[in-house]
Amino acid sequence: MPGTRFDHIAIGVRALTDAAPVLAGVLGGVPDQGRPSGGFRWGTWRYANGGSLEAIEPLGADGFLHRFLAQRGPGIHHVTFKVVSIEAACARARARGYEIVGRDDSDPCWKEAFLHPRQALGIVVQLAEAHPYPAPPPSEPPPGAAGAPPALAVLGLRLSARSRERAHAQWGAVLEGELERERARELVYRWGDSPMRVSVEVDPARAEGPLAIEVAGARTPALPPGSHPALGTVFVYRSA
Repeated sequence: MPGTRFDHIAIGVRALTDAAPVLAGVLGGVPDQGRPSGGFRWGTWRYANGGSLEAIEPLGADGFLHRFLAQRGPGIHHVTFKVVSIEAACARARARGYEIVGRDDSDPCWKEAFLHPRQALGIVVQLAEAHPYPAPPPSEPPPGAAGAPPALAVLGLRLSARSRERAHAQWGAVLEGELERERARELVYRWGDSPMRVSVEVDPARAEGPLAIEVAGARTPALPPGSHPALGTVFVYRSA
């Protein structure tokens, strides 16, 4: 049976229309799926290697995403891992001292729980046990971009951690990532057939959290050298 899978990286934005010019127009992502979900709307774009980026925009007058944007502005909000059993995944997390928040088993086709960024190395981690819907809900894919270039590959997410032990407890022990490569201050984790990876820079003096989304391809995208002003996210290009 397949194990835990790194599913997507999510970026909090004020409007999905802010994300499309970058995720589709620059990176070449193909609009995939989307729909409203409570106090937010989500949309995903698919990339050359099968990687997936999601943007989430707030709906209504108040909610977690309104607070996130008010406090921090647009930026990387969470990563989602699909697990075989939400119960087993939560048990692994609790066994290593993590508090489970937002556990919701009300939908038998999408059971979810979260690790809070205060404990989870500066990023929200969504755990999801997903099963096919008997009648899939209607999808509302996000916007594309006229004349979008060929899709790049999304290699994954680069983050920081204060120690190897903290990184491995989360990405290895709780989320069952395979340590593909280890250097003096870098750990790289992969998950089975998932096209994306998590790369961790170990630095005891640095704040923990996401650093950049890494992309690759045969063409060099027009990206700013630092954080993208509309998405609050750094994109790092690696040549193919």
